[in-house]
Amino acid sequence: MADSDSKFDQVAGKLKETAGKVTGDKETETEGRLQNADGQVAEKVDDAKATLKGVADHLSGKDE
Repeated sequence: MADSDSKFDQVAGKLKETAGKVTGDKETETEGRLQNADGQVAEKVDDAKATLKGVADHLSGKDE
């Protein structure tokens, strides 16, 4: 499950990207895209960690 920081980065990034598009500010638009991408990557990493922990717990018998 993604933590709140990664979700915040995704939402804030989308807002920045949109603001950049509306105002014609390419730098803000790009910053928003990057922040959104960072949030998405962090979410995927968190999901992968949780999956690996679940597999490790299952293999070690901790999930019983």
